Amino acid sequence: MTAQQVSENPLLKMEGISKSYSGVPALSRVRLEIRRGEVHALMGENGAGKSTLMKILSGIVQRDQGDISIDGKRVEIRSPKEALDLGISMIHQELNPVRAMTVAENIFLGKEPCYRYTGVVNRRKQRELTLDLFREMDVSMDPDKIMSALSVAEMQLVEIVKAVSYQSRVIIMDEPTSAITGREVAKLFEIIRRLKSRGIAIIYISHKMDEIFRISDTITVLRDGQYIETRPAGELDHDTLVKLMVGRKISEMFPKRIAAPGAEVIFEVAGLTKTGLFQDISFKVRKGEVFGIAGLMGAGRTEVMETVFGLRKADAGVVRIHGREVKIKSPADAIRHRVALITEDRQLKGLNLTASVRDNITLVNLKTFSLFGQVLQFKKENEAADAEIAKLRVKTRHRGQIVRTLSGGNQQKVVLAKWLLAEPEILVLDEPTRGIDIGAKAEIYKIIADLTAQGRTVIMISSELEEILGMCDRVIVLYHGRITAEFERAAFNQENIIKAAMGNWSAN
Repeated sequence: MTAQQVSENPLLKMEGISKSYSGVPALSRVRLEIRRGEVHALMGENGAGKSTLMKILSGIVQRDQGDISIDGKRVEIRSPKEALDLGISMIHQELNPVRAMTVAENIFLGKEPCYRYTGVVNRRKQRELTLDLFREMDVSMDPDKIMSALSVAEMQLVEIVKAVSYQSRVIIMDEPTSAITGREVAKLFEIIRRLKSRGIAIIYISHKMDEIFRISDTITVLRDGQYIETRPAGELDHDTLVKLMVGRKISEMFPKRIAAPGAEVIFEVAGLTKTGLFQDISFKVRKGEVFGIAGLMGAGRTEVMETVFGLRKADAGVVRIHGREVKIKSPADAIRHRVALITEDRQLKGLNLTASVRDNITLVNLKTFSLFGQVLQFKKENEAADAEIAKLRVKTRHRGQIVRTLSGGNQQKVVLAKWLLAEPEILVLDEPTRGIDIGAKAEIYKIIADLTAQGRTVIMISSELEEILGMCDRVIVLYHGRITAEFERAAFNQENIIKAAMGNWSAN
């Protein structure tokens, strides 16, 4: 029987799946069919129900209603172990390896090959089995290497090999390319194609449209916890998929800017250097401008702005605000000068995930809501939080909801609200739409446009060229810690920015 013939019958069926939390429906009679050897993209905005559905499939949470069948036989999945036993593995967006252990130890964790009578781990056999898996998957890696020494992409490869070691028939990949480079993405796709050829099905979750159309065979769309449609990827285009996801046509992702930037230079960096990271960085930013910083991962974009914000100490260079040199030795200094930084990793550096929406929003401005700097005025704090929630349209049940339970887009809005409450004049946004859905992206872009219309200045670091082209008035491009080009809006295009990001740009 050929792989194509096998793929005609569903390997996995989920029918009528419903799940509620505290009476609030997360899923309502959702269905999903997966065939052998296909990459099946699961699409939808944050909060559409994708994660809940996959948690049910991988045994992390239990459904309220519905049936799950594998090869036509109804199954119960009450735990992650039962899911693994049925051949279902999930590679989470937030990788969680045992960092102090080796690659081989992580792959065989919980199923170590042992000597028959003593129960002692047979490390030589474990290493040999790991190398067999690597050869099978065409992966080049040292099985004795400690996990903490690996890059994110390498850790991801280990997770994929681990899933294969379980004899998985279905592998769920949640945002697998959110923190890896273009070259590493190509390697991942090569491995996915290899898995497909062996009849393994991949459920692929991503907000990156170009990836979805490059790698997927079939696309299922969820919206507001409900099943919308399943279609072959070849029958869909970008605009149609967006409409299915958000229930409306987004004719213009990027809002029209009401006012052009002023002529006044509000912020200036001159000769900024941090040995080993970046050299001689100089640029000027005008009032009401969206100023872009582009470049490949590792080019030094984040490090430059972290230094400006006082998170790193510069070896040379000056920062001027309104033409006056300022000394920013710490984030507290930056805040006093009305500079805010929204970090690339909102969960690690931008939020207290175990605290409420209110507590996160008011965190930077607690003195404002304190009597004599000692006693919190809860009414005043609540009013401020509620105002920001309404202004940024944060989807939350109430201000006391724990931030970790919000969707990615709404978490990002909470980070924005926290800093906007401090009334910054200069707002630095590092990858402001990473890991959020297309509808939430449009809302973030609208917020940025509104801020510049109020005369505030935005410096935006982004790896998404579409975002740079759609939002920025000017852009500088970094390559290996140096500025290789600066473009005005009328002059920049995708080709020129890519060339500059790869160190191949020449203005002549």
